[in-house]
Amino acid sequence: MRGPVHGTGDQLRVAFGSTAGAVIEAYDFIGFGTAAGLYLGAAFFPNTNPIIGTLSAFATLGVGFVARPLGGIVGGHLGDKVGRKPVLVASLIVMGLATFLIGCLPTYSQVGVAAPALLVTIRIIQGLAYGAEWGGAILMTYEHSPWMQRGRYTGYVQAGFPVGLLMANLVFLVSVGLPGDWKWRVPFLFSMVLVIIGLIIRSKVPESPVFDEVKESGEIVKSPIVQVIKEDWRNILRGIGLRIAETAGYAISITYMISYLKEAKITDNMGAILALCVASAMGIVATSFWGRLTDRIGRRPLYLYVTLFNIAWAFPMFLLVNTKTFIAVLIVFVISYCISQNALAGAQGSWFPELFTANTRSSGASLAYQISAMVSGITPFAVTLLYLNFGWVGAASLFLAYSLLGLVATLVTRETWGPKERAEAQAITDATPIDQYHVDLAATRASRAARV
Repeated sequence: MRGPVHGTGDQLRVAFGSTAGAVIEAYDFIGFGTAAGLYLGAAFFPNTNPIIGTLSAFATLGVGFVARPLGGIVGGHLGDKVGRKPVLVASLIVMGLATFLIGCLPTYSQVGVAAPALLVTIRIIQGLAYGAEWGGAILMTYEHSPWMQRGRYTGYVQAGFPVGLLMANLVFLVSVGLPGDWKWRVPFLFSMVLVIIGLIIRSKVPESPVFDEVKESGEIVKSPIVQVIKEDWRNILRGIGLRIAETAGYAISITYMISYLKEAKITDNMGAILALCVASAMGIVATSFWGRLTDRIGRRPLYLYVTLFNIAWAFPMFLLVNTKTFIAVLIVFVISYCISQNALAGAQGSWFPELFTANTRSSGASLAYQISAMVSGITPFAVTLLYLNFGWVGAASLFLAYSLLGLVATLVTRETWGPKERAEAQAITDATPIDQYHVDLAATRASRAARV
């Protein structure tokens, strides 16, 4: 454990700034998934049957996920070398501009094959920005937070994902009545408003105290990426397994499910988006709750229970939606999102940073988090192929396989916040008077400012 025992006093402001950026990044990146499932196949790949068009749109969706590890490498390296804050600001600018440009793209009917080529290019840029963003946002919040509440505060940042998802789908819900291409253009164009707001908020967030500590003590390493791969590759692999269970599972139970509901004529676009909006709204509270719960019971137990639940949930979720009732669709979306995805995401915010040392934490956590995105990115494409050959049983089986991988990764990953760690941290917290602590913190800040 490093950083201020009682937090910096800026922890709420930092958490709010990180969460605001996470909301915008999620709106931009995840909103593409909804558009791919509903509109982009017809707009950019029209000379194919509907299923092949959807496959092509999902392949474009996957390109962004494949680019995320490179963004994680660049963002992680810069986060460990120059600081967490510059990465946050730069990634938000790049993501916002790329998303706005998608809303301006000509379609296949206007420029032919140049349209999907431009879409893929911009999607790659989105992936690079999103890959760089997460590590900075989580670590800024984690390292500003009190030791005993790091699950709580990082849970707020992770809750930015359902907020962004909700906003994206609300905009798609409103725009569904617009004529022609404006159905999908308006949600992408609207992102520029959010980016401006996010930049104003993030510009006022102070740098991580842990990074300042590492910098002042001369612990910054020459090549953090190389060092963390050399010394901590096992934790990177474990993190990849933990993350695949969450993000690839989401790709099936939410992203692909939207397309499945449409292809199987279970519900229309309005019904699918409405159900996802309800689940997203509930997910905001759920993710924060799960993050806070890890402060009380540890990171590993929560992951263990939820991966076991997901194993049992793989086939029932498809059996439920196949009843073709809206209430069944709503139940599936709520359970798949608020439990299967949100609980795992809520635990990752504090567990991943604790697996790595402070001077390579940005690189290690970003690598573990983003490499798994490649699997997530190709999952909607792969599960569509499985559906063509095996029906919904193929999709359910893949969800089951991802859940089993998550269970194995949980069993081989160490607990970083067990009873012993909580007791030791509580003893140090109790022995550090908060009033004197903040006096010392103010003196340290004044000293740093004078040196600068």
